[in-house]
Amino acid sequence: MKTKIVFGAAVGAVVSVAAMTSAFALDYRPAEIAQLQGLDKITARISTFEVPVGQMAKFGTLSIRVDACYRTPPEERPESASFLEISDQREDASGTVDQLFSGWMFASTPGLSALEHPVYDVWVKECIDAGDQGTGATEQGQPAPAD
Repeated sequence: MKTKIVFGAAVGAVVSVAAMTSAFALDYRPAEIAQLQGLDKITARISTFEVPVGQMAKFGTLSIRVDACYRTPPEERPESASFLEISDQREDASGTVDQLFSGWMFASTPGLSALEHPVYDVWVKECIDAGDQGTGATEQGQPAPAD
Protein backbone atom coordinates (compact mmCIF):
# COMPACT_ATOMS: atom_id res chain seq x y z
CA MET A 1 0.00 0.00 0.00
CA LYS A 2 2.80 2.41 0.92
CA THR A 3 4.56 1.62 -2.38
CA LYS A 4 1.44 2.61 -4.35
CA ILE A 5 1.20 5.98 -2.56
CA VAL A 6 4.89 6.79 -3.15
CA PHE A 7 4.64 5.69 -6.80
CA GLY A 8 1.47 7.79 -7.29
CA ALA A 9 3.13 10.85 -5.76
CA ALA A 10 6.20 10.39 -7.99
CA VAL A 11 4.05 10.12 -11.12
CA GLY A 12 2.08 13.20 -10.07
CA ALA A 13 5.29 15.18 -9.54
CA VAL A 14 6.64 14.19 -12.98
CA VAL A 15 3.37 15.17 -14.68
CA SER A 16 3.34 18.53 -12.84
CA VAL A 17 6.92 19.33 -13.83
CA ALA A 18 6.23 18.35 -17.45
CA ALA A 19 3.16 20.59 -17.56
CA MET A 20 5.05 23.55 -16.08
CA THR A 21 7.96 23.06 -18.48
CA SER A 22 5.71 23.04 -21.54
CA ALA A 23 3.90 26.18 -20.34
CA PHE A 24 7.13 28.15 -20.05
CA ALA A 25 9.05 26.68 -22.99
CA LEU A 26 7.28 28.63 -25.71
CA ASP A 27 9.55 30.12 -28.35
CA TYR A 28 8.36 33.73 -28.61
CA ARG A 29 9.42 35.73 -31.66
CA PRO A 30 9.04 39.49 -32.13
CA ALA A 31 6.21 40.76 -34.31
CA GLU A 32 5.75 44.20 -35.84
CA ILE A 33 2.07 44.85 -35.13
CA ALA A 34 -0.28 44.20 -32.21
CA GLN A 35 -3.83 43.40 -33.23
CA LEU A 36 -6.04 44.54 -30.35
CA GLN A 37 -9.74 44.41 -29.64
CA GLY A 38 -11.65 46.99 -27.70
CA LEU A 39 -15.12 46.86 -26.19
CA ASP A 40 -17.19 49.97 -25.56
CA LYS A 41 -19.40 48.76 -22.70
CA ILE A 42 -21.93 51.56 -23.27
CA THR A 43 -22.65 50.81 -26.94
CA ALA A 44 -21.63 47.11 -26.81
CA ARG A 45 -19.44 47.61 -29.90
CA ILE A 46 -16.32 45.54 -30.34
CA SER A 47 -13.61 47.07 -32.53
CA THR A 48 -10.50 45.38 -33.87
CA PHE A 49 -7.53 47.61 -34.59
CA GLU A 50 -3.85 47.24 -35.36
CA VAL A 51 -1.09 49.22 -33.69
CA PRO A 52 2.55 49.01 -34.84
CA VAL A 53 5.08 48.40 -32.07
CA GLY A 54 6.36 51.72 -30.73
CA GLN A 55 3.24 53.63 -31.72
CA MET A 56 0.04 54.73 -30.04
CA ALA A 57 -3.66 54.43 -30.88
CA LYS A 58 -6.79 56.07 -29.47
CA PHE A 59 -9.85 54.08 -28.42
CA GLY A 60 -12.51 56.34 -26.98
CA THR A 61 -10.77 58.33 -24.26
CA LEU A 62 -7.98 55.74 -23.98
CA SER A 63 -4.48 56.13 -25.38
CA ILE A 64 -2.88 52.74 -26.01
CA ARG A 65 0.86 52.46 -26.61
CA VAL A 66 2.33 49.16 -27.80
CA ASP A 67 5.90 48.74 -26.55
CA ALA A 68 6.45 45.11 -27.62
CA CYS A 69 4.62 42.26 -29.30
CA TYR A 70 5.70 38.61 -29.44
CA ARG A 71 4.12 35.47 -30.87
CA THR A 72 4.93 31.81 -31.11
CA PRO A 73 5.84 30.20 -34.44
CA PRO A 74 3.12 28.29 -36.34
CA GLU A 75 4.43 24.87 -35.31
CA GLU A 76 3.89 25.63 -31.60
CA ARG A 77 0.78 26.26 -29.53
CA PRO A 78 -0.58 29.66 -30.67
CA GLU A 79 0.12 32.47 -28.23
CA SER A 80 0.66 36.21 -28.52
CA ALA A 81 1.85 38.57 -25.81
CA SER A 82 2.11 42.34 -25.93
CA PHE A 83 3.42 44.94 -23.52
CA LEU A 84 0.88 47.76 -23.39
CA GLU A 85 0.68 51.12 -21.67
CA ILE A 86 -2.87 52.40 -21.44
CA SER A 87 -3.91 55.80 -20.13
CA ASP A 88 -7.24 57.59 -19.93
CA GLN A 89 -7.22 61.16 -21.20
CA ARG A 90 -10.25 63.13 -20.11
CA GLU A 91 -11.45 65.81 -22.47
CA ASP A 92 -12.74 68.16 -19.80
CA ALA A 93 -11.18 71.47 -18.77
CA SER A 94 -8.61 69.76 -16.53
CA GLY A 95 -7.26 67.48 -19.30
CA THR A 96 -6.32 64.91 -16.66
CA VAL A 97 -4.36 61.84 -17.81
CA ASP A 98 -4.65 58.72 -15.64
CA GLN A 99 -2.25 55.80 -16.16
CA LEU A 100 -4.55 52.75 -16.07
CA PHE A 101 -2.42 49.84 -17.17
CA SER A 102 1.21 49.05 -17.86
CA GLY A 103 2.19 45.44 -18.41
CA TRP A 104 1.98 42.29 -20.47
CA MET A 105 -1.29 41.03 -21.90
CA PHE A 106 -1.61 37.50 -23.26
CA ALA A 107 -4.08 36.60 -26.01
CA SER A 108 -4.90 33.18 -24.54
CA THR A 109 -5.62 34.52 -21.04
CA PRO A 110 -7.06 38.05 -21.29
CA GLY A 111 -8.31 37.94 -17.69
CA LEU A 112 -4.86 37.21 -16.26
CA SER A 113 -3.64 40.76 -16.74
CA ALA A 114 -6.61 42.94 -17.65
CA LEU A 115 -7.44 46.60 -17.99
CA GLU A 116 -9.91 47.76 -15.36
CA HIS A 117 -12.08 50.59 -16.69
CA PRO A 118 -15.81 51.32 -16.23
CA VAL A 119 -16.44 52.05 -19.94
CA TYR A 120 -13.77 50.24 -22.00
CA ASP A 121 -12.12 46.84 -22.21
CA VAL A 122 -9.00 46.27 -24.31
CA TRP A 123 -7.27 42.95 -24.95
CA VAL A 124 -4.65 41.44 -27.28
CA LYS A 125 -6.04 39.40 -30.14
CA GLU A 126 -2.70 38.49 -31.74
CA CYS A 127 0.69 39.76 -32.83
CA ILE A 128 1.25 39.92 -36.57
CA ASP A 129 3.87 40.96 -39.10
CA ALA A 130 3.33 43.66 -41.74
CA GLY A 131 2.78 41.02 -44.45
CA ASP A 132 -0.06 39.50 -42.37
CA GLN A 133 -1.73 42.88 -41.78
CA GLY A 134 -5.48 43.06 -42.27
CA THR A 135 -7.76 46.00 -42.88
CA GLY A 136 -7.25 47.92 -39.62
CA ALA A 137 -10.29 49.12 -37.67
CA THR A 138 -13.50 47.18 -38.22
CA GLU A 139 -15.92 49.85 -37.04
CA GLN A 140 -16.37 53.18 -38.76
CA GLY A 141 -14.85 56.07 -36.85
CA GLN A 142 -13.09 53.72 -34.45
CA PRO A 143 -9.48 53.57 -33.33
CA ALA A 144 -6.88 55.21 -35.46
CA PRO A 145 -3.16 55.52 -34.83
CA ALA A 146 -2.27 58.57 -32.77
CA ASP A 147 0.67 60.74 -33.64
